Amino acid sequence: MDGKIALITILTNEVRRMVDFYHSVLGFQILEDMGQYVELMNPGVRFAICARSVMENATGHADFHETRSGQSFELAFPLASASEVDLAYADIISNGAKPIQPPTNMPWNQRTAFFADPDGNIHELFANLS
Repeated sequence: MDGKIALITILTNEVRRMVDFYHSVLGFQILEDMGQYVELMNPGVRFAICARSVMENATGHADFHETRSGQSFELAFPLASASEVDLAYADIISNGAKPIQPPTNMPWNQRTAFFADPDGNIHELFANLS
């Protein structure tokens, strides 16, 4: 195995709500919309949102469906500067993202801010400080 990721898919029971968030709040463009599977434009790796039921049907393993609790994954969005982190955070919060932690200079030499998507997954914006 090469260890290279070609696709990241968010599984959800709320496809439309998640697509609206990633499109309207975070600005991802929709590449393909098949209703319960939506692929978004993202350079470097394919990015999609898919209904849990589609995955269950495709794999034939509905028994692997468990009630989700807590955060499932994190996406980290690199920005060019600390001021871009501040601006991007203000923009996405004003557009409907749930604020988690405002931009803060972290001990690992990055300015970082955290927000959540509609399913409660916490994501980050970050920029190196030097």
